[in-house]
Amino acid sequence: MTRTSNQGLSRRMLLGATVLGFGGLGFAASAGRARAQAPAARPVTIANASGLASFTMQEVLRQQGYMEEFGLKPETLNIGDGGKIVGGIIGGNIDVSMLSGFAQIFPAIERGAQLKVIAGGGMLPWQAVFTAKPEVRTLKDLEGKTVGTGSLGALLHQLMVALLQKHQVDVSKVRFVNIGGSVDIFRAVTAGTVDAGPGDLSLIDQQDEFKVRLLEHGNMAEELPEYTYQGTWTSTRAIEGKRDVIVRSMAAYAKLYRFVQSPNSQEAFVRAQKTLFPRAPEDQAVTQWKYIQKYKTYNEALVVSEERFNYMQKLNIEVQSQRKVLPYSQIADMSLAKEALAMLG
Repeated sequence: MTRTSNQGLSRRMLLGATVLGFGGLGFAASAGRARAQAPAARPVTIANASGLASFTMQEVLRQQGYMEEFGLKPETLNIGDGGKIVGGIIGGNIDVSMLSGFAQIFPAIERGAQLKVIAGGGMLPWQAVFTAKPEVRTLKDLEGKTVGTGSLGALLHQLMVALLQKHQVDVSKVRFVNIGGSVDIFRAVTAGTVDAGPGDLSLIDQQDEFKVRLLEHGNMAEELPEYTYQGTWTSTRAIEGKRDVIVRSMAAYAKLYRFVQSPNSQEAFVRAQKTLFPRAPEDQAVTQWKYIQKYKTYNEALVVSEERFNYMQKLNIEVQSQRKVLPYSQIADMSLAKEALAMLG
């Protein structure tokens, strides 16, 4: 089963039949193909981000039956607020997050939370910075302006800070506003409520339709290749008590990444998105699939290096959500990723 807590939009959806809207979709998914479950299927509760890419990837996973292939019966929750995922994992209501931002768990670990990043998911940011304001053309133009993000220190805010700093923008002169997830932020951009904000990367090809413009150097996939966008993470308690279930889940997702990034996956990807969003135009799914092929956004190898984690921790220190860089062994356990890869063969 898949559940979502997000609401959505798009010009086709803002004006009628949108492509990014999740409100009112009451679809039940992630339990696998319509086929007989093996008697030994083991339950696992997964929390993922609530973006369009995450929904589509989950539907491909469901239609291909990869979780069932590894003896699992998943329940997948889509949650836009990373802090709520942290709370659910710490509380034991969620076993693992397979695809969500994880910068917020480093400060939590610093404060004593028993959490670990166990793999990489989306290795490149799936965001680009858009505006509907004619006077805003470059990142430098955002000084003195309002930028929509998530909560301070969370994924979208951290991404914006990293991008602005790279291009010598005085971050202290930018007013960040917590709008919520990227869908809500993009809606605020199109409405002119904020001067700029991040939106789905595939919207680069739909700027005219939405009456927005990509800022110069606003493509985060190209500008921030060192930023690990989404990871797989869980609690040390879950690692100890549900290791086999989590490793099997990781193997299923690694198989998903390999398939979606292969040239023969376009039909399945488009079909998955069409299943979720019947009124969405097919060209949006095709565009998104082409971006995945171009950037190879998902981590088929699962393992994430210490250098990538240190980069993210230093960004946390910049935004004052973390005091110091924590040792790799304290924040990560890549042994599960290696077991999952061995299970794949």
